[in-house]
Amino acid sequence: MSNIPANLKYTQDDEWVSVDGDVATIGITDYAQDALADLVYFELPDVGDTLTAGEEFGVVESVKAASDLISPISGEVVEVNSALEDTPELANTDPYEAAWVVKVKMSNPDELEGLLDADAYKKYCDER
Repeated sequence: MSNIPANLKYTQDDEWVSVDGDVATIGITDYAQDALADLVYFELPDVGDTLTAGEEFGVVESVKAASDLISPISGEVVEVNSALEDTPELANTDPYEAAWVVKVKMSNPDELEGLLDADAYKKYCDER
């Protein structure tokens, strides 16, 4: 059973979002890291890049597969978790704290309304 914190929003692409004011922190879910297994590489955007909801902003690779990171919201990257470049396996052990991927200043906070809450995401994961 995956860990699905109730205080976050989720996408069907297995990203999570935490919001603090106008800044959204984005990462990959416990379900995603479990499905990918041993993570070995993150390709991350640069600070200052603009993300568009529903579009790729990076890649995560494991010993099993590579998967695109899809942005849940639009905005400007204000911080990148560079620790993932040296220790991508952080996402296997702590996907919701130490392994956040990017922080984005949201350009359209209304996009959050289209994301799943924890119950809806759990149901989505159970159906796969």
